[in-house]
Amino acid sequence: MSKQVKDLITKDFATRLEGVEDAVLVKVVGLNADKTFRLRRELRNKNIELMVIRNGLARRATEGTSLSPALNKMDGALAFAWGAEDFVSLAKEITRLNEAKEFEGFETRGGVMDGEQLSAERVKEISKWPSRQEQLSLLMGQILSPGANLVGALLGPGGTLASQIKEKATESDAPPQEEEA
Repeated sequence: MSKQVKDLITKDFATRLEGVEDAVLVKVVGLNADKTFRLRRELRNKNIELMVIRNGLARRATEGTSLSPALNKMDGALAFAWGAEDFVSLAKEITRLNEAKEFEGFETRGGVMDGEQLSAERVKEISKWPSRQEQLSLLMGQILSPGANLVGALLGPGGTLASQIKEKATESDAPPQEEEA
């Protein structure tokens, strides 16, 4: 490959990765064309991009970015996966596909999160964290919980009092019963 072609590929890859701070490195060697097509379609449905690129060109394209640590001590054929709603969602999807029997040959090799290189085991560990959506749900529950408890505490005695008043009112509205001697 000529230097000019390498420069074009490097610039294209660098352009695609603009604004990307987190990625997962995967191995896709061993997948036939049908499996690769299905894999890419599943990833595309989750807004995840996958790009296979030579390590040397990837190193040149990511030089000086937060993605450059991902390639330290990496060798062999690699593909970059990035996108999804957040890094945890990306790690969850990649781990799910890694464990799927359908995509044998697809393997997580590592990644980078916040400029820190991650091992394949660390990516799998991160996939067990709650995603952004799950974290927001937990946070909203924690924010709303004190208010719900306060409302319950305020309405509880009032509800009890109201039911007692209603009970007394129905007793007084009932016709008097004659007492048997």
